Formats: sequence, C-alpha cells, structure tokens
Amino acid sequence: MQKKFNPEKVIDVVHWNDSLFSFKTTRSQGLRFRNGEYIIIGLAQENTRPILRAYSLASANHEDYLEFFSIKVEGGAFTSKLQHLAIGDEVIIGSKPTGTLVIDDLRDGRNLFLIGTGTGLAPFLSIIKDPETYQRFDKVILFHGVRYVNELAYHKIITTDLPHHEYLGEMITEQLIYYPSVTRESYKNEGRITDLIKTGKLCLDIGIPDLDPEFDRVMLCGSPAMLKDTCAMLDERGFQESRKKGVQGDYVVERAFVEK
Repeated sequence: MQKKFNPEKVIDVVHWNDSLFSFKTTRSQGLRFRNGEYIIIGLAQENTRPILRAYSLASANHEDYLEFFSIKVEGGAFTSKLQHLAIGDEVIIGSKPTGTLVIDDLRDGRNLFLIGTGTGLAPFLSIIKDPETYQRFDKVILFHGVRYVNELAYHKIITTDLPHHEYLGEMITEQLIYYPSVTRESYKNEGRITDLIKTGKLCLDIGIPDLDPEFDRVMLCGSPAMLKDTCAMLDERGFQESRKKGVQGDYVVERAFVEK
C-alpha cells in the first residue's frame, strides 16, 4: 500500500529577495507526475498534525529532485516556517500529484502561451523543460508578470542556463520566448498581461500574430484577479476552457491555490 506522505531532505535553498525563495528536496523513486501538476507538501510539528499546503512542482518529471517556488508571508501559518528551511531539513511530500495545468488537456495548436504571475511561474518551469512541449507547439511563450524587477526569479536560469541544457538546449533556443513584465517600476517590458494582450503589444513585441483560438493555446497560473480578468478576455475572443480532466480545450487554468 502506498504511503500518503514521504519524508524528503532539503538539498538546496535559494532566497531570491525578501519575499521569494525556492528549495529543492530529494525525490522518492516511486513518485510520478505530469509536468504542470502540484503536490501536497508539509512540515512536521511536535505533538500535533503537520501543516500541509499545495505547491506546484517547479522541477520536471525527468529530474531526480523536487523543486518548489514560494512566497514568504510573515505570520503565515505555513510560509513563516517554510522560509527558514536549511539544507538537511526534512519536508513531508505527498504521493498523489494532481492539477489541471497539463498540456494533455490542450488541443493541438501553433503557439503555447504560459502566463504566470508571481509564484505562478512555478508549474511552467517544469513545462518548459518537457521535450513534449516543443514537439507539440512551434513556439512556447513564457510570460512572467511581477511588480518589481527583483521579483523576476529564475530570470538567469531561463535566459542563460536552459539554452545550454545538454538535451533541451537546441529546442529551447529555437522555440522558447521568455517575456518578463513589471508593473511598478521601469523595465524593458511593462504592464499587466491583460493590457499587453488587449493592446496587441505582447504579440507585436515577440513578432507573432495576435492571439487566435484557431492557432493558440494558453495555460494560466497566478493571482485570482489575473485569472478572472484573463479568462474573461480569452472567452471574449472565442477561446474555450478545458473544465474537465481529459477533455481538451483551448486553455487551462490552475485554480487550486490560495496564498497563505
């Protein structure tokens, strides 16, 4: 019988700024997941039940570790403790990954737009390291929207490290378009995703035609406000959401997270 949770050891911690960090853990050999899914993780507590939260897997399913990207919330029941993780600490990892951000639930298309805000970038970090992503789509556009430049975690990894990946480097170099955008200070790309799409600036900047449900597919993960506004905009343009696992649509949304 499969255990519901397995203890894993922290093997790396990165603090991106005062409000964002990521960490890696060991991975049980029996854990299987689809890129884009999330899993329950937890911290043990003395004389009481562990604190549990859902976190997207930022590592790809072919990697031998697990990676997670998190905010820091002072006074938060979970992240106030999680942010103090150190190498060698123990984290409880669930055994049943799930989620709706999987490319299996998208119809075939020309371009794949991965739209994430804040830590909503996490599931897309696994998807852009999946060879199947590049086999199914000609171009993969990774949009990461944040408030300030120092919140653009993984920027160097995406722009410098991944293009030199031993196996994926050529596909990433030719097919991945990374578009980071900032809303509260000056940057080369500025603005909310909805404004950038409505005005046509996003597609103009990256040199592809405007979003069209006949050719384009979209995946969304981020704040509730972003999800609501972007879904409404896609619906207006004739995109159809995949609302049931196994039923393909033009776009998929991860609605499982409440930041605490």
